[in-house]
Amino acid sequence: MKFNKWTVGLAAVGVVSLASAARADEQMSQVQTALTQTTLSGYVDTAMQYNPGTDGNPSTGGVSGAHVPHYSFAKDDGFSLNAIDIALDKPEDSSQWAAGYHIELMDGSDAVGVALGSGNAVVRQAFVRLHMPMPVGNGIDWQVGVFDNIIGYESNSDPLNPNYTRSYAYTIEPTTFTGVLGTYKVCDEISITGGIANNDGGLGSIAPSFTSTTAYESQKTYMGTVTLTAPDSMGFLKGATLSAGVVRGTDSFHSGNGSTTSWYVGATIPTPMNQLKVGFSYDYLMEPDGAEVASNEGDNIWDVAGYATFQATDKLSFNLRGEVLNDDSTSAADDVSLYTGGHYAEELTATIQYNLWANVMTRGEFRWDHADVRDFGASSGTFSAGAPDRKNDFLLALNIIYQF
Repeated sequence: MKFNKWTVGLAAVGVVSLASAARADEQMSQVQTALTQTTLSGYVDTAMQYNPGTDGNPSTGGVSGAHVPHYSFAKDDGFSLNAIDIALDKPEDSSQWAAGYHIELMDGSDAVGVALGSGNAVVRQAFVRLHMPMPVGNGIDWQVGVFDNIIGYESNSDPLNPNYTRSYAYTIEPTTFTGVLGTYKVCDEISITGGIANNDGGLGSIAPSFTSTTAYESQKTYMGTVTLTAPDSMGFLKGATLSAGVVRGTDSFHSGNGSTTSWYVGATIPTPMNQLKVGFSYDYLMEPDGAEVASNEGDNIWDVAGYATFQATDKLSFNLRGEVLNDDSTSAADDVSLYTGGHYAEELTATIQYNLWANVMTRGEFRWDHADVRDFGASSGTFSAGAPDRKNDFLLALNIIYQF
């Protein structure tokens, strides 16, 4: 092994030994090798929006306070830094016992994950990747640590979603887990994922967060999904995916110690028109007995959503989402989360995306929310006689995201 002149000089006067210098150099080489295989990625997510008809003075019957309806990350008029997301990745290599890691930090009003302090900064994900070979199949890929939710059509990463605003479906789904997750690829068409995690947060909250609500340390969250992918032999349907999953654990929709169950079915489907892709999702949140008040035990929430994306050019696309939500709760005390009061709510979102600058995603969006019976005027979470009668809510937004 060759040493530089400075190391040889220190060894000559007894400050260091050549053996220790060799070990140090070897360790540094290992670190440098690991760093050269690590990738840095992320995004900066900003937005500006206008909500027609939401300004007002509460003393004169106007609307003030938090924007309603309360889908995840809903915002009032103005400008927002939604998220700063920075990720470090070391993927597994091709060896049988490969290992890697993923670290993702997030800050901003749309951040989800394990809180780092009193602000919005979180560890969104931080897990070790491990590949374990099996006698049959492609082996099992493990994730151990903090990871994203495994069910749902929409992602915690805004750039991966077809629309700027989040759906009601995303609002009632889990967001973050701390545990172990295994994925087994049976074949190119079938993949199975299952895991177990702490029973302490990110499950079905309005603004998803990581909060400790575990009643007993032995309680855990259990999850699993099955994903089917259409083979090339299915013509224009090749690449279509159908996923079904379930997550059972506590959530923040109730004040008791029971466990909720989140069911999900979703699909993404190509069409004979190459530019057009459609999708759908169905979510069913089963709330436990003891939720909020005794007279309203076992109230459930379901949501059906449809998606369509038309890729007009390499830079221009049109995205459409429509959904219907129903919350079985019949009293305002049980329904501060969704403001539907035991009745249906619908929303329609139209998004135009045009990527003018390199690495920049620019989206303009119009959203319409409608409540069938109760209204969106109660900003305090109660439906008082003097609340404004607003069964329709509108939004205009411009979303700009830089990805690196």
